Amino acid sequence: MALAQRLEFRQSQALVMTPQLQQAIKLLQLSNIELTAFVENELDQNPLLERDESGSPAVEAEAAEPVIDTPLVSDAATLVSSDTLPSERDDPLDRDWTDAAEGLDEGAFGDPAFARSAGGGFDDEDGSAEDFATAVKTLKDHLTDQVMLDLQAPADRMIALSLIDLIDPAGYLHADLPEIADRFGCDVGVVERVLHRLQRCDPTGVAARSLAECLALQLAEKRRLDPAMQALLDNLPLLAKRDVEALLKVTAVDQEDLAEMVAEIRALNPKPGDAFDSEPAQPVTPDILMRAQAGGAWLVELNTETLPRVLINTRFYARINASLPKAQKEYVAEKLASANWLVKSLHQRATTILKVATEIVRQQDAFFRHGIQYLRPLILRDIAEAIGMHESTVSRVTTNKYIATPRGIYELKYFFTSSIGSTTSGADAHSAEAVRHRIKSLIDAETASDVLSDDRLVEILKAEGIDIARRTVAKYREAQKIASSVQRRREKLLTL
Repeated sequence: MALAQRLEFRQSQALVMTPQLQQAIKLLQLSNIELTAFVENELDQNPLLERDESGSPAVEAEAAEPVIDTPLVSDAATLVSSDTLPSERDDPLDRDWTDAAEGLDEGAFGDPAFARSAGGGFDDEDGSAEDFATAVKTLKDHLTDQVMLDLQAPADRMIALSLIDLIDPAGYLHADLPEIADRFGCDVGVVERVLHRLQRCDPTGVAARSLAECLALQLAEKRRLDPAMQALLDNLPLLAKRDVEALLKVTAVDQEDLAEMVAEIRALNPKPGDAFDSEPAQPVTPDILMRAQAGGAWLVELNTETLPRVLINTRFYARINASLPKAQKEYVAEKLASANWLVKSLHQRATTILKVATEIVRQQDAFFRHGIQYLRPLILRDIAEAIGMHESTVSRVTTNKYIATPRGIYELKYFFTSSIGSTTSGADAHSAEAVRHRIKSLIDAETASDVLSDDRLVEILKAEGIDIARRTVAKYREAQKIASSVQRRREKLLTL
């Protein structure tokens, strides 16, 4: 067979991911906070982009059409505008205050020291008020301050500081006392004496070497560490198993006293160090706002407080473009195209998010009105088909997006749950999240004399029209960290 070269023309279709398309997809899956950071970076790189600080709406997304039986009104906040910036004003506040500041530093009252203290100088040496307010004291710092006041001998301080370095974030000490004694060339009794002084520090229970010792230190401070309580602490594994009979035998008390002792232990803090070295809780900022309107309608809109607003300064572009050489004109034209694409992408993102959020609210209307037991099963395809978009687009829109509703703040992903069939022919399926909530409600309402087993839960749910298997009930129960019926029964006996 002979081989030969030849030239052919072929026509085919292919999806090309241009940089602009990749940017639009990236913006779609960002939250409002992440979007703000992205836009700030673009503002630094593109001289034609300006921050819109006027606070007035410039572009509005199209309102979603009302839904059947539940009118929905959607309104987008201002995102972007291609208008020029407002004309510069001769504002007396918009001036250079360097001269005034220098005059103050020289001493408005004739005293330079007074001027510096009043003006808040020495930036390199003194932190701001915000720095002091947000400073978090660690457990190590807290213990070190107390040790330096409580212990006077330098050797005791050195041993105490060495022990503090071996305390974990929960407040427990992981140390070999004989090894520390050899390191400092002293008796083990000296290290134990310093450890006892350290265990008297705040928070109570810190520097304990076990859970039993941690609880004992807290009970001793409350003067509740009697022989019966000590026997209970020595048998914490039995308490974890809820073995009431064995606990009654080792503590030599009746069931009522045992229940009181268990209640006291539960009121203690098993991790005294958790109050320190912890990251501050980050509040969730909703990307979408939803509120009730007159007549039973829901208003769905973007959270304008967290949305970046940008403008394209076309006046600046027109002024400099005429006088630039060719190479620089190409650069400016590239930046203008990038700015226009960013404006378009932001507007498209706002419209898409509103469409998806509006459709979710429409389909989960019963949940917002009556509660979680009315949450209906929902998948990405349902929303995609309703608004005429692809499932991947809906998935990106619902990622890291939160909506503030009259029932609280929820991630959009929360409303997508699998379905569980109904025992009634022709009836609607049940949401898995609603079934999990129903299982928890049944368990929370049970008494010590009527603890529900998984089989009993299946019978109750089937009587309510929910077709569910026993293993599914066990899976949902374990996912919510709910103990088995045997452990729950033992636990309730301890609280009688």
